[in-house]
Amino acid sequence: MSPSDRQLERERYRRLRARRRGAVAVVSTLVVLGGAAIVITQSPGWPRVQQTYFDPAAARDIFPEVAKAFWLNIRLFLVAEVFILVVAVTVAIIRVVPAPALAPIKLLATVYTDVFRGTPTILVVFLVGFGVPALDLAGMPTSLFWLGVIALTLSYGAYVAEVLRAGILSIHPTQWASGRAVGLSYGQTMRSVVLPQAVRRVAPPLLNDFVSLQKDTALLSTIGLVEALRVAQIDSGRTFAFTGYVVAAAFFIVATIPLARFTDYLTVRSLRRENGLVT
Repeated sequence: MSPSDRQLERERYRRLRARRRGAVAVVSTLVVLGGAAIVITQSPGWPRVQQTYFDPAAARDIFPEVAKAFWLNIRLFLVAEVFILVVAVTVAIIRVVPAPALAPIKLLATVYTDVFRGTPTILVVFLVGFGVPALDLAGMPTSLFWLGVIALTLSYGAYVAEVLRAGILSIHPTQWASGRAVGLSYGQTMRSVVLPQAVRRVAPPLLNDFVSLQKDTALLSTIGLVEALRVAQIDSGRTFAFTGYVVAAAFFIVATIPLARFTDYLTVRSLRRENGLVT
């Protein structure tokens, strides 16, 4: 079937409106950013701010060191993400399983999520980074890397577990009934029917948590890990300037923007699916 003249006219109008809106957005953005740049660069204190925070020569000098240290942030993020998902899925499933015999474990899971969601991540980092080695227990890790991974896992595992639990509870009871009706056990229904739908439904908030996790790897500098922020801090103590912090911030921004845009894409796609616009 070929589109009607009215349909073609509507499509032309939509394309024209999209181009017009895009042009307005570009112009307004340039005006606002240009105005802000003029105000900032013409302010009396701009030369001092530029020398302290935006010195190109200092940025070139510190860039290789920050880039090398940032690789540690990436490794912390990737390793902690795996453990966080394992802990979060386990805790979320324990909290929704309707088994009276698991009441003590369900209570422990509830206490875990309440305590670690209510405790600032930096305090968890301090408690694990300095408290665990002080216990002097056999078999406990002493590597700052693994202590940092444990701290991030404990803190973010609680947040992600609640997101996953909300996703599981949002699945309609008929999905459970359908799985049991075809002969699946409770565990098989959870694994094959409910959990995939729940993960897809809460994918945007999950990715937002992982964006925050990428940034919070910088908190591990407080226990002595020489990552990007720590390198910038050492450079600042040596030069009495803060350009290194700006360079480190740029690395975090570059690393998190793709994940943030992917989160936006999944959010829009989820809304379109719910409205029946995609299959």
